[in-house]
Amino acid sequence: MIGMTAAPRRWVARLGTAAALLITVVALLIAPAGPASAHAVLVSSSPAASAVVPSGPSEVVLTFSESVRKVPDKIRIIAPDGSRADRGDPSFSGVTVTIPVDPAGGRGTYLVTFRVISADSHPVSGAFTYSVGAPSPPPVDTGEDTRADQVVGTAVKVAKGLGYAGLVLLVGPVLVLGALWPRRLDRRGPTRLAWAGLGLVAFATIADLLLQVPYTAGGGILDVTGEGLSSVLGSTFGAAHLVRLGLLAAAAFLIRPLLAGTVGRSDAIILTVLGAAALLTWPLSGHGAASPAPAVSVAVDAVHLGSMAVWLGGLLMLAGFLLRRADERELGAILPIWSRWAALAVSALLLAGTVQALIEVATPGALVNTTYGRLLLAKIGLFALVIGVAAYSRQLVRRRVAAQRPAPVRRAVWVELAVTAVVLGLSATLVQTTPARTAAADVAGPQAGFFTTTLSSNLLNLQVELDPAERGNNSMHLYAYTKDNRPQPVVEWRATIALPSAGIEPIDIPLLPLTDNHATGEINLPASGDWELRLTARTTDIDQATVTATVPIR
Repeated sequence: MIGMTAAPRRWVARLGTAAALLITVVALLIAPAGPASAHAVLVSSSPAASAVVPSGPSEVVLTFSESVRKVPDKIRIIAPDGSRADRGDPSFSGVTVTIPVDPAGGRGTYLVTFRVISADSHPVSGAFTYSVGAPSPPPVDTGEDTRADQVVGTAVKVAKGLGYAGLVLLVGPVLVLGALWPRRLDRRGPTRLAWAGLGLVAFATIADLLLQVPYTAGGGILDVTGEGLSSVLGSTFGAAHLVRLGLLAAAAFLIRPLLAGTVGRSDAIILTVLGAAALLTWPLSGHGAASPAPAVSVAVDAVHLGSMAVWLGGLLMLAGFLLRRADERELGAILPIWSRWAALAVSALLLAGTVQALIEVATPGALVNTTYGRLLLAKIGLFALVIGVAAYSRQLVRRRVAAQRPAPVRRAVWVELAVTAVVLGLSATLVQTTPARTAAADVAGPQAGFFTTTLSSNLLNLQVELDPAERGNNSMHLYAYTKDNRPQPVVEWRATIALPSAGIEPIDIPLLPLTDNHATGEINLPASGDWELRLTARTTDIDQATVTATVPIR
């Protein structure tokens, strides 16, 4: 654009913005509308689990607690002879999934395995059996493992964290350069930071989309198929991410003149609107849109995220540039304004966080008895520490000593940044964690007494899950992985559990293989106490591993 006048540059920028907004509108138009739901669980089936029916049904109906959507080829019915008994694609209608079945499949026990996606983008999987005529040895599903690789789950959290970090790097420079930057100071450092932030948000958004394929369908980090990607892009999650990319592209045309200090008032307003719209895409693709009050949750989540970006981004600009480069007169003008902005941002954070917690946690018990609640408590504790440091900085500004002695303020700001970076990490984990309201109320899923552990041997790792880890009936799930966390096929499973303190000898636990590396079983535990669990997994004719664990039963 060398040699162009200001007016043509402005028109080019606006045309670019219009083109990017057109991408956003198209993404919105192709996005499917659907009801909000969260972490759906199977509440009933027809035939019922473990039922014995006189003749083969023509269909199996699954009913979930919330609406779900399809994962390609992840709902299977295995006949007693190991063949596929399902015929054609299952149909989805809100909370109901109907699977056509060949009614002439013969007598014996059938295995139903499923994996579906709830509206907040989290996969839900499970299995059960039913029998026609009389039970028989249950078949084994030889299909792929229905769980995503552990590396994928970690990568999803990392991508979320990078997106938040990029948002901070973008918002801070844009805000300070647009409103607080002294004219005499060089803009190159903050400008590079802003572009790095924009690139990081775009990269994290694309990574989110790609990782969602193996995360929802199961598989390794490179298991991204065209069909899986098409399914993700056609979901609310995919639409929100496409809209975010479109809004970022539109904003890029307006950010350039703002960073150079030549943006007009109308363009600044348009940029603000684009930024606010982009913030909404985070809660729209997660827990916010799936809460009991979606409109409120989406709004407060966006306010929470925006306030965090303003506060942390502004702190980064203060510590990295202004407190080192600005003179006493400039700091005397800048710091009081920033102090007021920070106070508003913190107030918005507290208000939005309170509303968010009331919706997502729901009860005091869920705050201490769920993983989500405990992570939230940790976040609150760290946030309180940051507030204390911020209050100290604000007192220095009020006493008019920060401009003369910026070193104490700079140190305080770096402490705020360090602690808030940990808070960002917790936030990235929270958005991938089952909300406390769901975890506490979900009778079919992990409850307060849910027991899980990973046991290691020199041959493999075994992940053990026992639900609800209390007296009475309990469900056990076992997952075998190699030492590098790949699914490990198991030829034979054996398990016993005993309570020596009560004189209860080892009880055999019947195990049903669901996939090559996944088995499940049911056991009735008659007493509370520390039970001794012993597991053996045979991987070949000569190789096997035996591990033990102590399981507290309430």
